[in-house]
Amino acid sequence: MPTRLSNYFLRTLREDPADAEVTSHKLLVRAGYIRRTSAGVFSWLPLGLKVKAKIERIIREEMATAGAHEVHFPALVPREPYDATGRWDEYGDLLFRLQDRKGGDYLLAPTHEEMFTLLVKDLYSSYKDLPLTIFQIQDKYRDEARPRAGLLRGREFTMKDAYSFDYTDAGLDASYEKQRSAYERIFQRLGLSYVIVQADAGAMGGSRSEEFLHPTPVGEDTFVQSAGGYAANVEAFHTEPVAPVAFDTLPPAQVFDTPDTPTIATLVAAANADHPREDREWQASDTLKNVVLAVTHLDGTRELVVVGVPGDREVDDKRAEVAFAPGEVEAATDEDFRKHPELVKGYIGPVRGEQAVLGEKGTSGIRYLLDPRVADGTAWITGANEPGKHVFGLVAGRDFTADGIVEVAAVREGDPAPDGSGPVTLERGMEIGHVFQLGRKYAEVLGLKVLDENGKLVTVTMGSYGIGVTRILAIIAEENNDEKGLIWPASVAPFDVHVVATGKDDAVYGIAEDVIAQLEAAGLDVLYDDRPKVSPGVKFGDAELIGVPRVLVVGRGAADGQVELWNRATGERETIAIADAVAQFTQA
Repeated sequence: MPTRLSNYFLRTLREDPADAEVTSHKLLVRAGYIRRTSAGVFSWLPLGLKVKAKIERIIREEMATAGAHEVHFPALVPREPYDATGRWDEYGDLLFRLQDRKGGDYLLAPTHEEMFTLLVKDLYSSYKDLPLTIFQIQDKYRDEARPRAGLLRGREFTMKDAYSFDYTDAGLDASYEKQRSAYERIFQRLGLSYVIVQADAGAMGGSRSEEFLHPTPVGEDTFVQSAGGYAANVEAFHTEPVAPVAFDTLPPAQVFDTPDTPTIATLVAAANADHPREDREWQASDTLKNVVLAVTHLDGTRELVVVGVPGDREVDDKRAEVAFAPGEVEAATDEDFRKHPELVKGYIGPVRGEQAVLGEKGTSGIRYLLDPRVADGTAWITGANEPGKHVFGLVAGRDFTADGIVEVAAVREGDPAPDGSGPVTLERGMEIGHVFQLGRKYAEVLGLKVLDENGKLVTVTMGSYGIGVTRILAIIAEENNDEKGLIWPASVAPFDVHVVATGKDDAVYGIAEDVIAQLEAAGLDVLYDDRPKVSPGVKFGDAELIGVPRVLVVGRGAADGQVELWNRATGERETIAIADAVAQFTQA
C-alpha cells in the first residue's frame, strides 16, 4: 500500500523557522522532517526517519562488506570506565553528567571506546579471536556551548562508531585500510564529495588520524591542501622549522622609545618613521608578537603561557586548543595582567634590558614558547617590557631563548606544505567521517590483553572509525535543494516516487491508484498525495518542498492516458503516456 498524505503524520510550513541559520535547518523543519525540541536537540518525524534509515542502511551494508559486526550499547553508562581512562575529566563541560537515586555517577556517552574495549575484554582472550571489528549506530550526547546550524552541530546526534581489535601493529594497519576504503564507498554511494585530510585525534588519543571533510561554505573546519596532494586540518598542519643562521656579525640589540605603539600596525609605522632601514621598509613580519594565553589544566590550576609569533601572524584558537590539550585555553584577562606586572600589555618581550624575563633564563616563572619560524640567529623588533619601549635587533639564541616550540600561529594561503608539494590553499569543510589508530591507549588502561602464538599475554591494539549519520543527512540536504525545496538523491530519498493526483474527478484518483499499483508491483516505494480538498498549487508546493526526486502528476490528461513527469533534480517536466511513465520508473 502507498503512503497516503491524507492520513500521513506531516505538516509543512511556508515560513522559515526563526532560529534556523542554514538552508538545511530551514528546509528540514519546513518540509516536516524534524522539529526542534530544545537547543541542539530535535524530534524526528516520519519523513526524517525514512531518510535517516536509508543512510544507515548504506553504512550497514558497507560495514558488513568490510567484515564488521553490529552491536548496540546503552547511551547511559557508568562513570568508572571513563575515570579509568581519564576522560571523565578530560571531556570537561562537554559531558552530560548525572546521578541515579543511590548517588552513583553516570554520563550520557559522547563516544563508547571504553564500552567497546570492556566488551571485547569480557569475551575474548586469544589471538585466534582476532582481528575483530564491531560497530554500532547510536545516539551520542555532547553539551555543546553553542549548538548551531540545526543537525550540523547538535547536543544529541546519531553516529556510527566502529572499533577494530588486533594484536599486532601490522594487523591494525590492515584493519584501518579496510575501514578507510569502506568510508570511501559509503560517501560515494551517498553522492558526497570529500577530501581526506590529516587530522588531530584530540581527546580520543592515538596516532594516525584522518578526517573525511565535505567541502562546503558552511563548514566549521578549515583545511589546507596543495596541488601536490597534501591535505590537512589547520590543527594538524605542521610548520617546518626555519634553519638556524649565524649571528656573529649582527649588531647588538637597541632599546628605543616607541610611545603609543601597542599594536603591530602602530609599531611598524613608528619604526619606518623614526628608525628606517636602508634596504627596505620594516614589515609586520619583522616584529615578534608575544601573546599571553591562560591555560586551565584538568586539576583546575591556571597557568599563564606567553607565545612568541611573527607579527604578521595571528594566534589560531583551534591550533592553540590542540597545542595545550587537554587544558582549556583562553586569552589572558586583565586580572592575569594585574597579577603579573612584569608583563607590560602592548610591550611584552622576552627580555628587559639585559635581563631575561621569559624563556629558559627568565625570572617570571611564566613559560615562553616560540613559533618554529623564530629560528636562532633571526633578529626581531619586540617589546622591552616597559611602557612605550621596544627592542630593535633582538636576536633569538643570542639575546633570548625559549622553553620550547609551539604551533599556534594561523596558517595562511601560500604557506609551504610540509611535504614539499607546494604552497597550500585554505578551504572550508564539514567533518563527515574520522578514522584513526587508537593504538594501545585504551586497551592498556582497561587491561585488554590476549595470548599470542607463544602463549604470551600481549596488549591489543585498536582502531576507531566514526561517521556522523545525522550530520550527513543535514549536509545532503544542504547540498541538494533549490529555491522551492529539497531535492534528495535517489539513494536516500524518503520515497522512490511521489504521485500527485489533482482535480475533483473521481476517475483521476482511480487512474492514480492503478498507476501506483503498477509502481508498487515493481518494488517502488510510493508517496501518494490523495488529499481531495487540497488545491493543485498546494500539492505541487508540498511536492517541491518534500523533495522526492521523481514526481508523477495525474491530472486532467489522465482520462486520455497522459500524465506529467517531473524530475526535481534537473527541473525537467514532460507529458507522457501512462504506460511509458510506469516503464521509465521501473526501468530506472
